[in-house]
Amino acid sequence: PTSTSASTSAMTVAPTPTPSPVSAPVANPTPIPTHVPEPTAASIPSPTPVPLAAYFERVPGIVDPTNFGWPREVEGLNGLVTIPTKPLRLITASVGHDELAVSLIPLSRLVGVGGASKNAAFSNVASLVQDIPAITRDPETIIALSPDVVVTSPFFPADGIDALTRLDIPVVQTDLVQGPRECEHNILLMGYILGEELRAVEFASEIGERYDSLVALTTLSESKPRVVALTQYSDSIWTAGADSTEGGVIAAAGGINTAAEAGIVGNLTTSLEGVIAMAPDIVIIPQPAEYGASEFSQSLLENEALAEVPAIKDGQVYIVESKHFTTLSHWNILGAEELARILWPDLFSGPIDYEFSLPE
Repeated sequence: PTSTSASTSAMTVAPTPTPSPVSAPVANPTPIPTHVPEPTAASIPSPTPVPLAAYFERVPGIVDPTNFGWPREVEGLNGLVTIPTKPLRLITASVGHDELAVSLIPLSRLVGVGGASKNAAFSNVASLVQDIPAITRDPETIIALSPDVVVTSPFFPADGIDALTRLDIPVVQTDLVQGPRECEHNILLMGYILGEELRAVEFASEIGERYDSLVALTTLSESKPRVVALTQYSDSIWTAGADSTEGGVIAAAGGINTAAEAGIVGNLTTSLEGVIAMAPDIVIIPQPAEYGASEFSQSLLENEALAEVPAIKDGQVYIVESKHFTTLSHWNILGAEELARILWPDLFSGPIDYEFSLPE
């Protein structure tokens, strides 16, 4: 990653050249020469560079997409925030933001993470952040680590933000909105906050290509399987409707979210009668094994009241990797890729790439 300053406002990123179209055959083609000279660098036209600002101009939260110097401003959920210099010491206070940060900056710049980010049941980067100090939402644990900026979720307490702001520690609350384009914006905004614009553009492109490749296959079929995500905690059955992370994964995989069809928004409790009414073809259980996923799956399959539900009748109940379906970061593309192989077994033959690139 390359640090930027005020002089970099005109920086450009070269796109991948578009292949030339193949010409139609002619009646009397010219004989092919016996020797075709190798192309030289001088004979290959250079692609037209794309201004760096073009990647950031539609990203919510970026106030001036032409300003790659310092200070710079971003509009967080907590209002306008000024970042005076490039942050070299970052703290985030949510798993999704930690998963983003690890993909954009060296681990040495991430000076504190929440305890959940170290828990492999819920975090996709747990193995990478074990040696990083743990923080809580008590401002004192954050202040002790002297961060240059704190980036966190809407759930961080307002009094904690006030305490940090009084000490001139910039705090940016951002909502990690789901969906392919929204994921790109999450990456670009975080990269802009951290002064890693080039890395953010590169990584957003990597994730976008994976989404595009997935959707290119899942849109081939006119019929769409009906899918419901169910979990069970404290004897209550929960389902994921519209505007939920699991719902976004179902849509990306090419399925129909029956909970959203039933009018459910977000994650809400449901009943056996609700499951019967939704009549899913496939049930996924994005619940960690250590939190009772197997027992819940078995109870669904053995429940006589659910016997005529298509998914139960056909044995189409799947325990899936919870942290791939519930994360608020780009890691949920893995959930979409895993689910697509359940929904479309004939379309996918190759293995899933479970790795993402990391900053150098």
